[in-house]
Amino acid sequence: MKISVLVFGQIAEIVNTEKLILQNVKDTDELNEQLKKEYPLLQKLAYSIAVNKKIIQSNTILTNEDVVAILPPFSGG
Repeated sequence: MKISVLVFGQIAEIVNTEKLILQNVKDTDELNEQLKKEYPLLQKLAYSIAVNKKIIQSNTILTNEDVVAILPPFSGG
Protein backbone atom coordinates (compact mmCIF):
# COMPACT_ATOMS: atom_id res chain seq x y z
CA MET A 1 0.00 0.00 0.00
CA LYS A 2 1.37 3.40 -1.01
CA ILE A 3 0.38 6.71 0.62
CA SER A 4 1.39 10.16 -0.66
CA VAL A 5 2.04 12.71 2.06
CA LEU A 6 2.07 16.38 1.09
CA VAL A 7 3.69 18.81 3.53
CA PHE A 8 3.54 22.59 3.64
CA GLY A 9 5.20 25.60 5.24
CA GLN A 10 7.57 25.04 8.13
CA ILE A 11 6.76 21.33 8.11
CA ALA A 12 8.17 21.06 4.56
CA GLU A 13 11.31 22.80 5.83
CA ILE A 14 11.69 20.23 8.62
CA VAL A 15 11.27 17.20 6.34
CA ASN A 16 13.23 18.91 3.53
CA THR A 17 10.68 18.08 0.83
CA GLU A 18 7.09 18.84 -0.13
CA LYS A 19 6.06 15.24 -0.80
CA LEU A 20 6.76 11.91 0.87
CA ILE A 21 5.76 8.45 -0.31
CA LEU A 22 5.18 5.99 2.53
CA GLN A 23 4.48 2.29 2.39
CA ASN A 24 2.27 0.13 4.63
CA VAL A 25 0.83 2.78 6.92
CA LYS A 26 -2.56 1.55 8.15
CA ASP A 27 -4.00 4.73 9.70
CA THR A 28 -3.32 8.36 10.52
CA ASP A 29 -2.20 7.59 14.09
CA GLU A 30 0.50 5.28 12.75
CA LEU A 31 1.45 7.88 10.13
CA ASN A 32 1.74 10.55 12.81
CA GLU A 33 3.94 8.33 15.00
CA GLN A 34 6.18 7.42 12.08
CA LEU A 35 6.65 11.07 11.06
CA LYS A 36 7.44 12.20 14.60
CA LYS A 37 9.95 9.38 15.02
CA GLU A 38 11.70 10.20 11.75
CA TYR A 39 11.48 13.99 12.20
CA PRO A 40 11.65 14.74 15.96
CA LEU A 41 11.13 18.50 15.45
CA LEU A 42 7.51 17.71 14.48
CA GLN A 43 6.82 16.72 18.09
CA LYS A 44 6.91 20.41 19.04
CA LEU A 45 4.50 21.58 16.33
CA ALA A 46 0.73 21.66 16.17
CA TYR A 47 -0.62 20.70 12.76
CA SER A 48 -3.73 19.39 11.07
CA ILE A 49 -4.05 16.29 8.93
CA ALA A 50 -6.24 16.04 5.85
CA VAL A 51 -7.00 12.79 4.04
CA ASN A 52 -8.08 13.16 0.41
CA LYS A 53 -8.71 16.90 0.92
CA LYS A 54 -10.84 16.51 4.09
CA ILE A 55 -9.45 17.65 7.44
CA ILE A 56 -9.84 14.87 9.96
CA GLN A 57 -10.40 15.13 13.71
CA SER A 58 -9.69 11.52 14.74
CA ASN A 59 -7.77 8.46 13.65
CA THR A 60 -8.65 7.50 10.07
CA ILE A 61 -7.95 4.26 8.21
CA LEU A 62 -5.77 4.78 5.13
CA THR A 63 -6.08 2.89 1.87
CA ASN A 64 -3.82 2.48 -1.15
CA GLU A 65 -3.20 5.71 -3.08
CA ASP A 66 -4.68 7.99 -0.39
CA VAL A 67 -3.26 11.50 -0.32
CA VAL A 68 -2.56 12.87 3.14
CA ALA A 69 -1.72 16.54 3.72
CA ILE A 70 0.11 17.74 6.82
CA LEU A 71 -1.00 21.34 7.34
CA PRO A 72 0.73 23.89 9.60
CA PRO A 73 -1.40 26.16 11.79
CA PHE A 74 -3.36 28.73 9.82
CA SER A 75 -3.48 32.40 10.68
CA GLY A 76 -5.25 35.21 9.00
CA GLY A 77 -7.14 38.37 9.40
